[in-house]
Amino acid sequence: MKKTGKKLRIDKILSHMGYGTRSEIKKAVKNGYVTVDGKTIKNSGMQVDPDRDIVEIDGEVVKYREYIYLMLHKPPGVISATEDLREETVIDLLDEEYVIFQPFPVGRLDKDTEGLLLLTNDGQLAHNLLSPRKHVPKTYEAKVLGRIGDKEITVFQQGVTLDDGYVTKPAELIVISEEQTDMGIISNVQVTIHEGKFHQVKRMFEAVGSKVLYLKRISMGSLALDPELPMGSYRELTEEELNSLIN
Repeated sequence: MKKTGKKLRIDKILSHMGYGTRSEIKKAVKNGYVTVDGKTIKNSGMQVDPDRDIVEIDGEVVKYREYIYLMLHKPPGVISATEDLREETVIDLLDEEYVIFQPFPVGRLDKDTEGLLLLTNDGQLAHNLLSPRKHVPKTYEAKVLGRIGDKEITVFQQGVTLDDGYVTKPAELIVISEEQTDMGIISNVQVTIHEGKFHQVKRMFEAVGSKVLYLKRISMGSLALDPELPMGSYRELTEEELNSLIN
């Protein structure tokens, strides 16, 4: 993952990695629990290069990193927020070893929507992915009520006028299959949008007289949801996935 390439204070490194508050770390250093390259240090403000120097606290090697990048398969019923007093958030799904990095969701998925959500504490990458000028594509699988045909595909290609008068950027709509149910015909579709307005996919289908019954995000930019990742689970991005997103 990203290297820092800069020197940092020992107390900053250790607090960032969850080994305690600055004052607790100062005490640990004073009591001789911290070593750098095998030598006991007495100054918690000492500067080291976390990519080159070996820092240990109480015999445990500290593997420092500034940023984390997690792919989450968000389940329905969980909100895309860092904290909420009433609802379960995507951060509540993480182990403490990741929570200490204070990650946040890049963009949001509606509470009832499942699928790919990127969690990170890298503000610059998040900004690049969410910037309206970048037009990062997001692809969804959906089940929608009614038959979807050439007329709807054309409307999506031209841009859909939403309920508030906003005209969306051109979107790609592909019909995968149809099924007859008690509710009538349900179309299984895939849609790719290049912006992220509030409830956008749902509102686009409402504008063409349909209704979204199920929605799942399967990709964002170059990042695709790992088909092996169970709902509610997460994993760190691979080097290849991260480099592809950054570039």
